[in-house]
Amino acid sequence: MTLRKKLGLLTLAVSLILAAGCGTTPQESAPAESSASSASSSASSAQPAKEEPARVIAADDFSNLALSAPDVPVFDKYTIAQRREKGLPTELPEIAPYREGRVAYLTFDDGPDARNTPAILDILKENGIKATFYITGAQAEAHPDVVKRIYEEGHAIGNHSYDHHYEKLYPSVDGFLGQMMHTDDIIYSIIGVRPLNLRAPGGVVSQFTSAYPPALKANGYVEHDWNVSVGDAAPGNPVAQNFIDNVLTQTEHPATAHTAIVLMHSNEGHLETVKALPEIIRVLKDKGYSFGVVTPMTPQPW
Repeated sequence: MTLRKKLGLLTLAVSLILAAGCGTTPQESAPAESSASSASSSASSAQPAKEEPARVIAADDFSNLALSAPDVPVFDKYTIAQRREKGLPTELPEIAPYREGRVAYLTFDDGPDARNTPAILDILKENGIKATFYITGAQAEAHPDVVKRIYEEGHAIGNHSYDHHYEKLYPSVDGFLGQMMHTDDIIYSIIGVRPLNLRAPGGVVSQFTSAYPPALKANGYVEHDWNVSVGDAAPGNPVAQNFIDNVLTQTEHPATAHTAIVLMHSNEGHLETVKALPEIIRVLKDKGYSFGVVTPMTPQPW
């Protein structure tokens, strides 16, 4: 064989080897490209993380309760007993009341229940409004899922005693505080935090003696009554239009010029309150109110 033929055969062999090598490379890299594409597809199809509503969890020393907005609820990560065990303060510092603009605080007592409270929550969600639910321990035990919904949708919760029985609450401060702390424990067991705010059943004017305010202060509770009542607990079976009319007239008083704390009820038997709520919201908006939730910096109603 001549030298030229040998060189020709060698060149042909090298070309075949190179061609074969080039042919295998894309096949080896293909699985890697497929994996990358699959990962990208998985990432794009992942559901976005659920956004938590705005809320404040009190600092150990209660130093973060003066807020810049009136619609952010406040809770404590400790019960009163836990604060005492840890040597943390239980008495709140002095907090300047929020007095910017006109703010309406929609408050609902005596719930939650299985019908009216969820219907109220639906209306509030439709209107983008946060409210305050003063709940009893007995009702919270009966409807823990509704308590969770109130919390998860960014509303405020207030303590309204365990069972609303005046004969257990008002003979003594100890009886009152015992009911409040028991209800704190129930709320804490459901949502992992407790409220700092409470509302005395019947209101402080008709029920409290001089012994009650200092006892509440020492235990870190802030009480708020109301300066607008829709009248849904009045005798005589009032109807939705009565409640709307009450809001129209009572928000004309000087006491409500900047702060209107509106008393309603969300427990069984208050379907007319549910019916009235959309129009009550419209009336308050037309009067120039924004909406807030009750916190330690909410002004007192008088």
